[in-house]
Amino acid sequence: MIAERLTALQAQIHAACVTGGRDPSEVRLLAVSKGHPASAIRAAWQCGLRDFGESYVQEWNRKADDPTLQGLEGLRWHFVGKLQRNKVRFLLGRVTTVESIDSERLAKAVAERSAALGRTQDVLLQVNLQAEQSKSGFSSPELTASMGRLVAMDGLCVRGLMAIPPRRDTAEASRRDHRGLSQLRDALQQRWGHPLPELSMGMSGDFSVAIEEGSTEVRLGTALFGERPPP
Repeated sequence: MIAERLTALQAQIHAACVTGGRDPSEVRLLAVSKGHPASAIRAAWQCGLRDFGESYVQEWNRKADDPTLQGLEGLRWHFVGKLQRNKVRFLLGRVTTVESIDSERLAKAVAERSAALGRTQDVLLQVNLQAEQSKSGFSSPELTASMGRLVAMDGLCVRGLMAIPPRRDTAEASRRDHRGLSQLRDALQQRWGHPLPELSMGMSGDFSVAIEEGSTEVRLGTALFGERPPP
């Protein structure tokens, strides 16, 4: 089933790139594997996927150490969930990107620990587009005020922005959210002169619109793996 779903998703990604005047090679499919077993990750890897996103440190740690996933060439882990500062140490050196930096305090914790290890950790900054109380992340004004300090932190490489837009009735209704994140990225680049090549936006219900608005990474879970099995 994963192979068939992936083929359909790749066709949709390609079509969205054509509509948006994009090169399909500019868009990465991040397979959000949280809640799915190691066997599903291995099956997706066998279909050619290499980038996998996890949201919970303990669950990710079990999978990262799973014997059936060892030696899978090119497999890259991305952390996409809410991260507590006391769990930063488990991720550094083992995940490609921490995609959910939602505050200066968390950024500083990652930067300090990464620098102490002689590493530079790639991160994305999570933006709370509509300042929703139920979601974490920088508001646009907060990020504008913090950006200079964030990009100057040793041990941290700010690669771009990530957002989880509010739920909308239709995919098209989310276009304004994705466009807003893209415009914020452009404004930050212009102001600070720091390249922000990555825009992680778009999930199973709205990824085509996100691609048309400039997404470089779509986070697909249910559309690829199906519904999560019960815990």
